[in-house]
Amino acid sequence: MIHANIITPEETVFEGDVESLTLPTSDGEITVLGGHIPLISVLVPGTVIARKDKEEWFFACSRGVIEVDGKEIRVLADTADRAEKLEETAVEAAKGRAEKLASERRDDAEGFAEATALMEREIARLSTIRRQKARGHRSK
Repeated sequence: MIHANIITPEETVFEGDVESLTLPTSDGEITVLGGHIPLISVLVPGTVIARKDKEEWFFACSRGVIEVDGKEIRVLADTADRAEKLEETAVEAAKGRAEKLASERRDDAEGFAEATALMEREIARLSTIRRQKARGHRSK
């Protein structure tokens, strides 16, 4: 077991002991187990999966930082949403709005970067919803 925390600037989204935590990093997806060597890595937008016993919890996370010390995993993310709280149609609509905004702001570097970050977040949310559905269950 390893203690996991998923934290955003607004709240602690998850805290508890898990058998593993799967995370999207800039080098690909990794799974951390208890006793993992110390690690600091970049969290990229995607799905974080916490597992304990036969339960899985899915979270759509945006950019952030991962810190592992062997006994604890701290995920500091700009945003993190539990998959069961996301509605697929609303996320698809938000993704469409972000894509439109990105295309409108191509000539504004700062505006384009903001719109791209929004688009990445919505793509991560949509991917998380679909990964959870593919497992054939709703998380608890």
